[in-house]
Amino acid sequence: MQTLNFDNQVIWFDESLISQDQAKQAFDAEYWQQKNKIIGSATGRGTTWFVELDTIQAALRHYRRGGLFGKLVEDSYLYFGDEKTRSYQEFELLKVLQTSGVNVPKPIAARVVKSGVTYKADLLSEKIPNAQDLVAILEDQSLSGDTFYAIGVEIAKMHKAQVNHTDLNIHNILIDMNDKVWIIDFDKCDKMAGSHWKTKNLERLKRSFLKEVNKRNIQWQEGDFQELLEGYRSV
Repeated sequence: MQTLNFDNQVIWFDESLISQDQAKQAFDAEYWQQKNKIIGSATGRGTTWFVELDTIQAALRHYRRGGLFGKLVEDSYLYFGDEKTRSYQEFELLKVLQTSGVNVPKPIAARVVKSGVTYKADLLSEKIPNAQDLVAILEDQSLSGDTFYAIGVEIAKMHKAQVNHTDLNIHNILIDMNDKVWIIDFDKCDKMAGSHWKTKNLERLKRSFLKEVNKRNIQWQEGDFQELLEGYRSV
């Protein structure tokens, strides 16, 4: 990992995936537009831009607050040091998960822009090619017991690395065209000791299945979650 410091900015980047010159401009969507490298976008709290790097497809995300407070302070956070910023912590956590063999996006670059006692943040991470989240898939078709088993295995690998995914839901689990399971979106997640929180992760995930059954009538049933738990317990 390399680090750049300039103009109240700190940028961390993987030099095997992006050059220093490109890393300096990587967080400006207009830069990618001018290069004709934008390949798509997704809208959530803000716009995530999908861009084509020389080595990899990437997702560019600006950190924004949710909820009522987010309407007042959209994208600024109190600064307590570089290593406590949300972009740095997610960048580092993705590296830990990769080392632990969990299927997560590769961290490419992270940025912090400091202004007095606050900062704004961005992350550039791998866009998983040819993948859909579980909601999109289950709206159209059911999944096999083997796939749910594989999802459980991947969650167990994450838990074995002691990473608490505080927003584990079926929007954050992807399946690619090779039936490989991926876990994404590790903002505000962290390594934690013990095991009490692991059950809460699984309970949250089950609630998200039930929510989408009621909301979108996805093709899912209780037995699918039992297959997932079988995979989880196998690790």
